[in-house]
Order: sequence, then structure tokens, then C-alpha cells
Amino acid sequence: MSDEGFMRRAIELARRAEGEGEVPIGAVVVMDGEVVGEGWNRPIAANDPTAHAEIQALRAAASSNRNYRLTGATMYVTLEPCDMCVGAMFHARIARVVYGARDPKKLVLKSKVEMQSGVLADECGALLSAFFAAKR
Repeated sequence: MSDEGFMRRAIELARRAEGEGEVPIGAVVVMDGEVVGEGWNRPIAANDPTAHAEIQALRAAASSNRNYRLTGATMYVTLEPCDMCVGAMFHARIARVVYGARDPKKLVLKSKVEMQSGVLADECGALLSAFFAAKR
């Protein structure tokens, strides 16, 4: 199947989200030419702000693959992914993202959250360093 074919499936899933009263976004994860995970927006129904279509598709793909690493996979999504979803794709080792519409709100959202860094930074860093040192 082509990029357009996989995107058409993502659009079908977006329509499913719309039918459930959610923002119409759909996503599909493909590995070796096969769909391994699908998702549609569900934050309202799931009472979960992380239940974006991409996250749902990643969870389904990881479950069917029995591995959270989806090395070499392609994500098809109807809207440009937010930073949370891009981060999840990075951790899943998604190789390629194909999206339909651009998200005009993407840059606006970044300015609405106050962030502070450095609180107990040494202790937090030591905890992570010790964990990874023990793994090696």
C-alpha cells in the first residue's frame, strides 16, 4: 500500500473519533508494509489527556509487536503531531512520520505552560546515573 493508502485508513479512524465527539484525528503505525497499530483521538472518552491518536496507535503497535521499540516503523497521522506525540515516537524508534494537515496551534501552546528546571537536579541525575550504571 502507498502513503496515500495508509493515510486514507488514518482518515477513516479520524472519522471514527469525530463520530465519538472527539477531535477528528487518526493514526496508523506500519512496519514492513503491514498495519501493526491504529488509533484515534480519545482524550474525552478515556478521561486521559495523553489519549491522542498517535499514542493510541503506538500502544497498539507495541502490544501487537510485544516490544515498545518499533524500529523502522512509519507513523501516518492526519494532523501534525504535538510535542508529546513526537517524544513518544522518538522513544519508540519510529523511523518516519507522514502527516496530513499542519497544526496552526502548535507554536502557540508552548507559551502557556510555565516550566522550572534544576530543582534537586543533582539528586535526580544521580538516581538515573546509578540505574543505568547497574544495567551495564
